[in-house]
Order: sequence, then C-alpha cells, then structure tokens
Amino acid sequence: MTSFPPRSTSEAEPAQPQRREEQARDVCLRLLTTRARSRAELETQLTKRGFPEDISARVLDRLTEVGLVDDAAFAEQWVRERRTNAGKGKRALASELRTKGIDADVIAETLDSVDAGEWRVRAEELVATKLRRESLDDELKVTRRLVAMLARRGYSQGMAFDVVNTQLTQERQRRTV
Repeated sequence: MTSFPPRSTSEAEPAQPQRREEQARDVCLRLLTTRARSRAELETQLTKRGFPEDISARVLDRLTEVGLVDDAAFAEQWVRERRTNAGKGKRALASELRTKGIDADVIAETLDSVDAGEWRVRAEELVATKLRRESLDDELKVTRRLVAMLARRGYSQGMAFDVVNTQLTQERQRRTV
C-alpha cells in the first residue's frame, strides 16, 4: 500500500482562493445563463453564498471586463422587455432598476432614451385592450379603474387621465357605429 505525503499548508493555501474564485465565477455564469443580471444582483448572490468581498470583486471585475456584466446594457434590455411585455411606465421601471442596483445616472439615461410618444402609445394600447371588455354604463367608474391600472404600472397621472379620456371617446364612437 502506497501512502502519499500529506499536503503542506503552503500548497493548500494558494489553491483555496483560486478554487473559491472559480466557484464564484461558476455561480455568476450559471445565474447569467437564465437572464441578464446587474452587477449588484450578482454581488448580492455571491455574498449570500458566503464568498468574500475580494473574491467577488475580482470575479465581477473580470466578467465586466469581458462584457458579460454591463449595467447600462442590462438597463436597456430590462426597460425594453418590461415596457413591451408588462406595459410598465417610467416610474415603475425606474423603481425596478433601483431595486436591481442600477446607478441613478444610468437609469435616467436609459429612460430618457425612450421617446415620450412610445410611452403614450403603450399606455393607449393597454387602455384600449381593457376598455373593450368594459361596459360603458358607468364611465366614471371605468375611468377610475383604467387610470388606477395605468398608475400601478408607473404612468403619470396626467398622461393616464388624458389617455383614458381619449380612449373612452374613441370607444364610444366605435360602439355607436
């Protein structure tokens, strides 16, 4: 039976941080395969899994360097998808991006890159879809519901009232024809 000499502590110590760094990188890559994530989200996940700050920082710096972590690109993608699929407005998206750890300047720049008319068009689509299923017997109640729906999605009150009134007028005309 052959026995191997025990590893010296000097050999084990350098390998341990490198191994932990590989594990941290694997965690990040696994998380990034399901969807894009912000640097803060990845950092939170690494902290939750017990990785030291220095290892997390090195791994995240490297992922940023190679382009796998880019908060500006993440914010653009998030805004595009949530605006299109969930019909979210500016306020709601800004709040979501803050929760994701995106810098305020990046949030402002991303939201300002979307044309104001596009926000209105999406709000009109949302209201038109809901309005087709509503009875117009009590227009005040319908108006309150639709404005509240837009407010919950992050649209400004002024725009919400304007869009709902315009869409109500169009729906009344459509139903009388």
